[in-house]
Amino acid sequence: MSFLVNFINRIKTVPEESLNKLLPLFEYKLLAKGERIAEIGEIPSDLVIIETGVIRSFYTDEKGKEYINHLFTPYNASGSLAALILDKPSRLTYECLSNCKVYTLNFKDFKDLTITDTELSNLYVAFLELVFLILELKIFDLSVLNATERYLKIKEQIPNIENLIPQYHIASYLNITPVQLSRIRKTIYSK
Repeated sequence: MSFLVNFINRIKTVPEESLNKLLPLFEYKLLAKGERIAEIGEIPSDLVIIETGVIRSFYTDEKGKEYINHLFTPYNASGSLAALILDKPSRLTYECLSNCKVYTLNFKDFKDLTITDTELSNLYVAFLELVFLILELKIFDLSVLNATERYLKIKEQIPNIENLIPQYHIASYLNITPVQLSRIRKTIYSK
């Protein structure tokens, strides 16, 4: 449980009384590589906090091409937040790219707690603000940074990414082809 307390307190410090209400709602799970936590078209119920492993969110077009929307790593929350908030089907699939140790939290149960506990309500607001800032930064990066700069940034955030997931997933996340990624890596590592 110390992992969860650290995760929560990185978002916002929560008093012990409120933590004691929240922590029992979490369930520890081991997820296998390839296991999915949310499917396109399904209404999810859980938010997932990642202790170890990598999870991707992605969309598959009518031709079968996959587009990775986001990579989630330890000390991050994953799951179809829009679908959870709206109680509607997910527009993305969320899949483990490696074996993962996670804590799941039933989103409706958490939201119910926020109604009666101001500290947990404030935690929820701080969490949503953090998600907004992350998404705004990603949009900025895609708009302003070139492919090499985006690659260097993901390497800074996840230094061992090449050892965690296949190159074609990294390329998809960067919105480039695997050939472009190979050229970028060759240029960087030849210097």
